[in-house]
Amino acid sequence: MNKGWLYVGIGAVFEVCWVVGFKHAHGLLAWSGTLAAVVLSFLFLVWAADAIPTGTAYAVFTGLGTLGTVVLEMTVFGEPFRLVKVLLIALLLAGVIGLKAVTGGMREPEAGGNSPNHAPNPAGREGGDA
Repeated sequence: MNKGWLYVGIGAVFEVCWVVGFKHAHGLLAWSGTLAAVVLSFLFLVWAADAIPTGTAYAVFTGLGTLGTVVLEMTVFGEPFRLVKVLLIALLLAGVIGLKAVTGGMREPEAGGNSPNHAPNPAGREGGDA
């Protein structure tokens, strides 16, 4: 498994945490945890987009987040089970699996890089004074 997919999965777990936190957080500590989960989820999504196509990373991130949130709400917070809802989530999950299957391995970063450690050169040149 390449790091991009791992980062998408970790980011999706944090996404579930903040979505549930928005509904169930009470008090400063819970809201602080929710805010931290928001930051971490998007940080992992940005890192994933360095390794796999951004659109695919985002689609899988939101699909897994939706799946996790619905499952958690049904199993932990008493959301009623609805067969149609579960079937639609299964269809969403099939799309996520399909996207992962058709997306090849790690992509090469563009020249100049999109990594958080490399700022683009606004003049479009390598090196030298601006």
